[in-house]
Amino acid sequence: MEKLGSMTKEGASSSSTKRKSRRPKYSKFTQQELSACKPILTPGWVISIFVTIGIIFIPIGFASLFASERVVEIIDHYDKDCVPLRYTDDKLAFIQSSKTNKTCIRRLTVPKQMKSPVYIYYQLDHFYQNHRRYVKSRSDSQLRSKSDENKTSTCDPERNSPNGSIVPCGLIAWSLFNDTYKFSVKNKQLGVNKKDITWKSDQGNKFGSDVYPKNFQSGGLIGGAKLNSSIPLSEQEDLIVWMRTAALPTFRKLYGRIEVDLEADDVVIVTIENNYNTYSFGGNKKLVLSTASWIGGKNYLLGIAYLTVGGLCLFLAISFILLYLIKPRPLGDTSYLSWNRGASGGHIFIS
Repeated sequence: MEKLGSMTKEGASSSSTKRKSRRPKYSKFTQQELSACKPILTPGWVISIFVTIGIIFIPIGFASLFASERVVEIIDHYDKDCVPLRYTDDKLAFIQSSKTNKTCIRRLTVPKQMKSPVYIYYQLDHFYQNHRRYVKSRSDSQLRSKSDENKTSTCDPERNSPNGSIVPCGLIAWSLFNDTYKFSVKNKQLGVNKKDITWKSDQGNKFGSDVYPKNFQSGGLIGGAKLNSSIPLSEQEDLIVWMRTAALPTFRKLYGRIEVDLEADDVVIVTIENNYNTYSFGGNKKLVLSTASWIGGKNYLLGIAYLTVGGLCLFLAISFILLYLIKPRPLGDTSYLSWNRGASGGHIFIS
């Protein structure tokens, strides 16, 4: 019995020792023995990297510039010219009066052939859509679902009307752009396609198909365009484009597309309804007709940036080559073992 008791105690003590052991199982990960890349930036490597970047970036820069150069763009700054002479000194009175004629005829000459589709944009300057109070004045839940049409707590000051909640509420929707454009060439009316001008993610996820405008622009102060109360918000693409707020005070938004070619020297007659009030804050309005390339619209900045980075890298590579040839410096021992002298090579365990 004594022998059995002693054996039991020994077994219990050994099992408790095993339980208390904190020694991990051996692996290269726990012992930090995984192979690692330790590059040594020798002059050859540095020069090769800079040359490679230059060789890649410079052709991309030239391709971007050539693509941008092929884009044909017409910009018409019409807000001042569309004000009658007698209102030149009081543009605000012109735009706020309901009795003035807002129709304006503009003639645009096509400089080069513009192959379809020709994109129509309106451009606003000095309009701060990124202002904190302006950006917050909307209700995303109301835009998505009819059941949330009364959730207007974030829409000040355009929350409610005498007849109930405003749908869509908030300053962004209230200030919807309302200038309109009609185009004709050689006495032939050009159709403007306003379908699929929005982001699919916005149209499908942010605006509900069961949400209809309600009590919108029904107050005393009208901010912008009105909406058709019989069409759901998910199909009102002008509103969806406008509700994606711009980050900068100068921005363009897509108005529609002309889906016929415009030939060189064609005169496009544009009938503009000059309704949108940019005069009260010193803003500008522009109409833009533009084709597109594989990088989008006309944009020289991207090509210049690629050329600048590529040229700078080639310049540094040539400078390092000359420096290395004129004043060479001997390299130290770059072998892997030179970093591990005196290492025992054994495994380190933590108990």
